[in-house]
Amino acid sequence: MPRYAQLVMGPAGSGKSTYCSTMIQHVEASNRSVQVVNLDPAAEHFDYPVMADIRELIQVDDVMEDPSLRFGPNGGLVFCMEYFANNLDWLEESLGHVEDDYILFDCPGQIELYTHLPVMRQLVEQLQQWEFRVCGVFLVDSQFMVESFKFISGVMAALSAMVSLEIPQVNIMTKMDLLSPKAKKEIEKYLDPDMYSMMEDNSDTFKSKKFKKLTKAICELIDDYSMVRFLPFDRTDEEGINIVLQHIDFSIQYGEDLEFKEPKEGDEEPANLNYDEIFQDGKDG
Repeated sequence: MPRYAQLVMGPAGSGKSTYCSTMIQHVEASNRSVQVVNLDPAAEHFDYPVMADIRELIQVDDVMEDPSLRFGPNGGLVFCMEYFANNLDWLEESLGHVEDDYILFDCPGQIELYTHLPVMRQLVEQLQQWEFRVCGVFLVDSQFMVESFKFISGVMAALSAMVSLEIPQVNIMTKMDLLSPKAKKEIEKYLDPDMYSMMEDNSDTFKSKKFKKLTKAICELIDDYSMVRFLPFDRTDEEGINIVLQHIDFSIQYGEDLEFKEPKEGDEEPANLNYDEIFQDGKDG
């Protein structure tokens, strides 16, 4: 039987560990079994048990304190991940060989790991060899994405990971529960964005014609190929969490032998979700 994995990615502070904690609580309430593997050698603490922790293999602090290496925090983390990639037998031993595993890999936040360094690509290929079906889950902080130019930066980061890893990817806006009702309403346009309209709305802010032309080309690329869309993630909204999980499960065909059903939206795009329900402010809780 296949095994299943979510590669939980995103910039530092985007809510990866909170996502893992929330998802564990959600699936356990549904009588499903999910494990977490910590792949962040700089992690300090998390409020859930892990089946494997990269810090048992190597820690950033130890690397930074090594006088022969002389690495800072960022260089030390990259060194740790490259060391991990050369010692994947440790991960294989930690994971064991249980069938029908469903594992969340809580990854570091250094964006270069998902753009031009081969470490995460090597991990994905090794997991696939171990019969894992892998879905990338790319998180961005919704509080960061409320301006058009910041949104485009977030989209490009998500797109870089998608192109680099070549696996199914679900993009998520986290910390929706921290937004004001007004901000939640504003951010709806970024979940399934009309890039052309966004470009027109900000046309007066460009000072450089070259920059305007480059931004327009990026927007057209994203819009023409429908490459990036986002799902909202509010850790207080069980229905919204379930919608996110359904999209991920569908992308890796989890439970296909158990008469798996498509996400509630059916054939519709995520843009057609009932956001009035998703964005309600704890009225039911």
